[in-house]
Amino acid sequence: MAFNLKKVLKALLLSTNQPLGVKDIQAAFTRFHDQAARLPVAEAPAAAPSAIAAAMSEGQIPPAVEATAPAGEMDPGAAGEGAAGATPATEAEVIIEEGPQDPELYSDVPSLITATQIREAMDQIAAELRAADDGVLLIEGNNGYRIVTNPRFARWVRILRQEPPPVKLSQSAIETLAVIAYRQPVTRGEIETIRGVSAEAGMNKLLERELIYVVGRADTPGRPIQYGTTDQFLEFVGVKSLDELPASDVLSSRQIDEWLKTTETAHRPNDSDMGLSDEQLPLDPTADAPAEAPSEPAEPPSEAAEPSPETAPTNPETPPSS
Repeated sequence: MAFNLKKVLKALLLSTNQPLGVKDIQAAFTRFHDQAARLPVAEAPAAAPSAIAAAMSEGQIPPAVEATAPAGEMDPGAAGEGAAGATPATEAEVIIEEGPQDPELYSDVPSLITATQIREAMDQIAAELRAADDGVLLIEGNNGYRIVTNPRFARWVRILRQEPPPVKLSQSAIETLAVIAYRQPVTRGEIETIRGVSAEAGMNKLLERELIYVVGRADTPGRPIQYGTTDQFLEFVGVKSLDELPASDVLSSRQIDEWLKTTETAHRPNDSDMGLSDEQLPLDPTADAPAEAPSEPAEPPSEAAEPSPETAPTNPETPPSS
């Protein structure tokens, strides 16, 4: 029977709760051949499993030395020592474990398993699990393959673990996360410039849920802190790398750089751009008022001069004096 790679991979996936990468699987096959090369070579062909089982049922072969010596050539003293001591039993267990009990799993194991063969076998396992609909799925993350619970059973899992329902991200937090994912590394000032509002609340929530982390500091005046996305973000959105994020013409780094540069050097609108007069109005209305020419003081009225006799009016009724 030929070696069944798919069954071996399924067993390896079920044996760990950590992601299983292609390199991890290839390293396991390398260790398998290294251990097989270090096994001692038997001096005589081992008895068939059926013959050993029959001899054990008749009491001819003690369990401790069933695989250390061929049937019919055993030393009674050695058998007694094997039953009493732990060393012969340990050697027998090692030889039995390393022997090819199952040809489908341990015979004709290829020395080299390519990444293509592993991915093809993983795709077949994933298709079988989806078709079976048994509540588990095989997914590929950024660190490797994992068997996970189907999202349809998430409520039952939370009930078992006594966990509260997950808190959804707000719209502002999602917008902030999108800017960081497409722009990273990015500073808080750039995020607020792009969104036009404060990003403090959204960034605190993203840091708390470990979707973003501090990457370093920007090489600009003030050395502001820069932020980037974590591996948990990739699992959150269901992608293996940032290259799998959908292309965006709105949040591309090149266009954002041009937009930020244009924003920083943009011409600020003045009164003329808004259709207002350029005349600068003073803060104090009387400060810049034109000074009036000082008026000449009015002359005080002079006393009326007595009329001269020549100019004095005459009264026709009054006779002139003699």
